[in-house]
Amino acid sequence: MDLTIPADHNDLAALARDIVTARVWSGSGHDPELWSELGKAGVLTAALPESVGGSGLGLLGHCVALTEIGRALAPAPYLASILLGAGTIAASGTAEQRHRWAEPAARGDLLLAAAPDGAGLAARDAGGGWIVSGTWDAVPGAPWAEEFVIPAGGQVLVVPRSLARVEPQELTDGVTAGRVTLEDVLVTPDRVLGGNDPARWLTAAATVGVCAHQLGVCERAVEMTAEHARTRIAFGRPIGTFQAVGQRLADAWIDLEAIRLSLWQAAWLLSEGRPAEMEISTAKFWAADAGHRIAHTAVHIHGGIGIDVSYPLHRYFAAAKVNEFRLGTATDHLLRIGTALSHQP
Repeated sequence: MDLTIPADHNDLAALARDIVTARVWSGSGHDPELWSELGKAGVLTAALPESVGGSGLGLLGHCVALTEIGRALAPAPYLASILLGAGTIAASGTAEQRHRWAEPAARGDLLLAAAPDGAGLAARDAGGGWIVSGTWDAVPGAPWAEEFVIPAGGQVLVVPRSLARVEPQELTDGVTAGRVTLEDVLVTPDRVLGGNDPARWLTAAATVGVCAHQLGVCERAVEMTAEHARTRIAFGRPIGTFQAVGQRLADAWIDLEAIRLSLWQAAWLLSEGRPAEMEISTAKFWAADAGHRIAHTAVHIHGGIGIDVSYPLHRYFAAAKVNEFRLGTATDHLLRIGTALSHQP
């Protein structure tokens, strides 16, 4: 396994960072102007396959983009619309489905909402399609989405917004998601994704994507905290020179590198089509457990200003907490790892 990030992926990271750090946070999950700029610059298409007009940088490219979005807490629904929405359709859709949804999504002309957890939704075979009913909570990107990529009844379906009722929901970090309600909606066969087990891909890719976003969030939080420790003077000296502060910063750096290493290991294995279930759970464990420690260390070292809403660190704390619990806690994934190990000879 080669942990060196290829040059074209580094170029994508630099381009994405230039764009997302040049804009002021808008206080929601979607900034149309930013999204348009990312589309025009090729950031949205870079990781998608050539079959939908992308550059083919693959899952590692998606992770690079999500890390930069996490660093800036950029209001861009990349995970929902590009990685999970367009990415799933590109991987499992027909040529017509790719042309209909994935290609315009890749250009930024169509917003998709997708998430792996379809709990609350039930689908039944209607002979000429599927009938879906139920409620889908806290769906990222839902308030702006024009199409929903929905896992239900063992299928992955593409449902138009016109057939759904969407209610905005504000999450802990201030980002807006949505509750999607479907009432006996008939999904025709042309809106059902086919092979390559798209439901499994949704879960795996979403978990890796959350870890990549968490890496960016924690990376920037550690940088801000280190800078504060260098410049905050107490008792005539920078607080970073005090042993207790230095130890906590060192522990935060170690935790950050654990998030980074486990993420890239899981992403590389998944991108290569190799078994990666245990590595994905390992990455999510570190993203949750180490992310928790980093977020609290950052606030503690900053002191009162760390939770002052006029200072940006509180947004990194909230984002880290949302990522900590999204798609399984540290305990959830430790249990999965333990179960997998118990079945090994």
